[in-house]
Amino acid sequence: MTNLNYGQEKKIIEILQAGSFDINEDINPGANILKKNGNIRVHLYHDGMDIWSDYALFYKKNNSFKANGNVVVKQGDSIELFSDILNYNGNTRKIVAKKDVVFNNNSTNLKTQILYHDRDLKEIYFENGGVIKDSINTIKSKEGKYFLESSKYSFKDLVEVYNSDYRIKSQKLDYLTESEKAFFYGPTVINGKDYTIFCEKGYYNTKTKSGYFVKKSKIFYDKRKIEGDSLVFDDFKKYASGTKNVIITDTINKTIIKGDYGQVFKDLDSAMITKNSYAIKIFQRDSLFIKADTLFAIGPENNRLVKGRYNVNFIKSDMSGKSDKFIMNQKSGLIKLLRNKLSRREQQIMTSEEISKKNPIIWNGNSQMTGDEIHILRDINTNELDSLKILNNAFIVDKDSIGFENFNQMKGINLFGKFIDNKLQRIDLKQNTEMIYYLYDEKTMELIGIDRAICSSISIKMIENKIKEITFFTNPEGDVYPEEEMESNLKILNGFNWRIDEKINYKKDFLIE
Repeated sequence: MTNLNYGQEKKIIEILQAGSFDINEDINPGANILKKNGNIRVHLYHDGMDIWSDYALFYKKNNSFKANGNVVVKQGDSIELFSDILNYNGNTRKIVAKKDVVFNNNSTNLKTQILYHDRDLKEIYFENGGVIKDSINTIKSKEGKYFLESSKYSFKDLVEVYNSDYRIKSQKLDYLTESEKAFFYGPTVINGKDYTIFCEKGYYNTKTKSGYFVKKSKIFYDKRKIEGDSLVFDDFKKYASGTKNVIITDTINKTIIKGDYGQVFKDLDSAMITKNSYAIKIFQRDSLFIKADTLFAIGPENNRLVKGRYNVNFIKSDMSGKSDKFIMNQKSGLIKLLRNKLSRREQQIMTSEEISKKNPIIWNGNSQMTGDEIHILRDINTNELDSLKILNNAFIVDKDSIGFENFNQMKGINLFGKFIDNKLQRIDLKQNTEMIYYLYDEKTMELIGIDRAICSSISIKMIENKIKEITFFTNPEGDVYPEEEMESNLKILNGFNWRIDEKINYKKDFLIE
């Protein structure tokens, strides 16, 4: 904008032109009455400002005037003011323009009914409603102030910014005309074509349709709600992110993910969250809670994948688990627990016990189950657990409820389980199965001995998450040993690793508040 020279020295208003000149001390004491005559209009000048009108009362003693009738004011080459009435004091350098006021500065147009202009402070303001238009936006508010040097508007009370792409409503808003950025300092709502933003502080670039929002900020975006202490949004990139206390809610797929940093990519139909992150998948009768270093939600409605990476923990009803990776397919109902791939060297030097410590693990009641890969299938119609698969190095450890240091153990290549009413009812171990099981007298509950056996497969019947019946198939070999005659190393199967210290027992144990 033009850099105007507003000096502090009091300068006299000059009469450059008038169609007629008159004095009437009875009606207008102390005033020179200036009128238009034909094409000759009243033309006044004061310190870089030209004023034209049809009629004016000029008070030389007070260095002021009152003008009306098609008033036009010009300062430099960029500032114009139009009104029906204009009062000006040359000593205070203050203007009051009234009735159908129009103020133009470069590409900005302001309309109001009463406008105040302080030339020394280089401020223009209105108090009874105004409308501003620039190359992009229309802005309405009850009160507004324009700072000429910074090309900034400050609005308050019933502020609206709108165009064909969005509408902003705020209690208090600053608008920079050159950068076309809006800054908010009170409750604010931004409504776009496919998004809605709430905040109490932040800014929005109306040109790029991007912004930064803090204090009770929320973005409703592509059927997801994003909340956080601070949010970043870019409509052109179809992207939003949040920092600290971030919550991303998928209203369609009934999934909530929380953490300290999150991202949403609209075109990719995905969300990511990390740092103290966890997810909640809401089912009809129960909810699944997942915690991981990083969580992803990927894919369209009802065909969505929820993925977790690094230090994954989950809990649902009587079941919980842990793994390096977690994948949940919401369409098929399949949950996969995976281990990070071992390097060739790790495979060569690690013992079976060391590998077991890295394997995915689930706990069901007092039973611990591990393997290279664990699959849990949910019935998508009932949302109840349906079946279980453990592929490669399947290992079950069941804590003996009577003997404090005793562990029932079963292992095989693969494991297949069946759930009824969300409880594991049957387990089948396949290929190269081994077992160590503590036998008790049903009446006295005294230890009879320790059953150690091998066979082709083992079938286990469970009731209330406890082993009730074991059946061996295909040439079982084994014997029952008195406890005192069985060496301690024979009480442990190769690969045994009791990992109870890793178990999460309650949902609240890993929720980050």
